[in-house]
Amino acid sequence: MISRCPFCHPNRSAKDAALLENRSTYFLRSLDPVLQCAGMIIPFRHVSAPFDLTQDEWLETFDLLSRAKLLLDEEGPQGYNIGWNIGQAAGQTVPHVHLHVIGRFSDEPFAGQGIRHHFKHEDNRRRSQR
Repeated sequence: MISRCPFCHPNRSAKDAALLENRSTYFLRSLDPVLQCAGMIIPFRHVSAPFDLTQDEWLETFDLLSRAKLLLDEEGPQGYNIGWNIGQAAGQTVPHVHLHVIGRFSDEPFAGQGIRHHFKHEDNRRRSQR
């Protein structure tokens, strides 16, 4: 519901001030203490999946991704993970689309493990496919 969406403008708290923005998207830093070099690119318009973005919103997301990388590069990450969680089964907890931008460091315990790492374990095989 838009009236309760934490990413829609009227509901954002003061601690969620946009660091970057353009006409249709904005960038917030992650408040997660573990992800210290991370943030999200979020469209101002409330849509639940990137499949619903307009062409202009896609282009402006890419523009903000480039600008967010420059900002996060100041912290010296050795790599990045970038991704969307789309739908509850994929881990989307807020039904307002947001692109995660996560700086990665070689001294992290999970360094070298990418997005697919957690998905490709035998324990993650679908029950009907075992």
